[in-house]
Amino acid sequence: MKRNITCLMIIIILTLVNLSGCSSLQVNDVSSSVDKVQTGATYHYFLSVLLRHEGKLEQAIDELKQAFVIDPKSTYLAMELISLYAQQGDFDSAISQGEKTLLEDPNNVELHLIMGGLYLNGHEYSKAISEHKKVIELDPKNLVAHLYLGIIYAEEKRYGKAEETFRKILKLDSDNIIGIYYYGKVLEKMKKFEDAEKMFKRAMSLNPYFEMALYDLAALYEKQEKLDKAIEIYRNYLAINPSRLNLRVRTGELLIKKKKYKEAQKEFQEVLKIDPDNRDIKIALGLLYFDMNKFDLAVAEFSAILQKNITDDKVRYLLAATYEQKKDISLAIEEYSRIAVSSELYVSSQIRAAVLLKDEGKITKAIALIRKSIKKKNDQIPFYLFISALYEEAGDNTSSENILKEGLKTAPQNTDLYYALGVLYDKTNRFKESINVMKKILEIDPQNAETLNFIGYSYAERGVNLDEAEKMIIKALEIKKENGYLLDSLGWVYFKKSELSNAEKYLNEALKLLPEEVEIIEHMGDLYVKQNKIKAATEMYERALKIDPKKVSLQKKLEDLMKNKR
Repeated sequence: MKRNITCLMIIIILTLVNLSGCSSLQVNDVSSSVDKVQTGATYHYFLSVLLRHEGKLEQAIDELKQAFVIDPKSTYLAMELISLYAQQGDFDSAISQGEKTLLEDPNNVELHLIMGGLYLNGHEYSKAISEHKKVIELDPKNLVAHLYLGIIYAEEKRYGKAEETFRKILKLDSDNIIGIYYYGKVLEKMKKFEDAEKMFKRAMSLNPYFEMALYDLAALYEKQEKLDKAIEIYRNYLAINPSRLNLRVRTGELLIKKKKYKEAQKEFQEVLKIDPDNRDIKIALGLLYFDMNKFDLAVAEFSAILQKNITDDKVRYLLAATYEQKKDISLAIEEYSRIAVSSELYVSSQIRAAVLLKDEGKITKAIALIRKSIKKKNDQIPFYLFISALYEEAGDNTSSENILKEGLKTAPQNTDLYYALGVLYDKTNRFKESINVMKKILEIDPQNAETLNFIGYSYAERGVNLDEAEKMIIKALEIKKENGYLLDSLGWVYFKKSELSNAEKYLNEALKLLPEEVEIIEHMGDLYVKQNKIKAATEMYERALKIDPKKVSLQKKLEDLMKNKR
């Protein structure tokens, strides 16, 4: 998760410049502030501090404004007011007050530092940089300004400038742990992994409990696939602080990646000793058993979670998947079917149950299940698409068509439903209806490359509207560049137009991208036949048959070539 670094910086800066009242009321702090405020303004100032402590920020601001009216040149009161505005989240007022105060006190280091933080919070990076540079001009050894200047450069991806800034920090203070850490972050972004590793290790040597450096060092090792080193980092820290459950969990996850299942199991069990009701770890342990093919243990883990919370649909889905792997199909279907309609897993669980029924040869029951699911939730497009395919597999094309049309009543602009209907018409030799449906998709989505290709290729196959087919497929290629299927379609259009050199060019490009695609290889064979390159054509057909030996059209073409050779 990316940290909100700018808001964090505002808080740190306001703390670093020691504005009063940031967290708790300190008598000494308030007393020492009297010297910084004119006598007539102290009453309102004290009231403001008390109100701020009570969390009454608007009233505190009103009192501070009254103090400021009495003592309008007080930079101290101005900074207090800026702090209150920032605490309230009114950054525009804070910036406005800061800019006015800088006109009166242009060399105030603390104020420039605060303004840098405020500008950074508003993502005004150039102004933030300018303010921090001003701080450094006034106070060359100001580490806070150097630090945030480096962080801003990194946020802007100006890594060279960031690196230069962090080097200056380490010259000023070689053991500045925050500077060392962020320098490591910058080096990692620059892909200087060895140098980044040194920085993270250096930060951890200064403070073995510095978790941010630990996480980033381990993540650096993970990025480089040095999983053993990442595991070692976590285990070393766990030896010092065994209660850090998140690190133990991550260690277990990495051990799973290494297929060290027993070691991962120990890590998860250690977590459960400390936090026996940790649902996420129990799920992780169940998944671990699943990966180990210890399905009975996985079932036991998932079932135990469900005993405490029967509405946990994620766990129920995992339990169903485990039963599926155990070949307990009836139990798997039962668990999938029990997932609530309100669950985000409802659609996938019902389709999964239907797949299992279909695989058992119970296609009628599979259709009935999805029909029932549609009644419960009729706005789910996957249900219509899946049941349409089931009907088609059962040889009931009429029902397949009707269910797609039913879906379109619910979602009249859904291009997936139209596409499935167009494909169905094409399969059932209803060419004109197929093209009309596909053109409906282009009315909804003119940039739909798959549909442009479908129409263009359909025209090419039939040798009609070839100029229109060419334009459509070229447009599709502009949308999806370097797509092997589209290149094949364009090559096939040129083949049909007898522009054989163009056909060869695009079919070759397609074949480079998809060297195992049978249809493209077959097209190349057809082209070579037309060019009277019989040997090359034979090689192509034989190559395609090795991939798909049962393709009848290929067998016939090869046989015809052999006859002609004789």
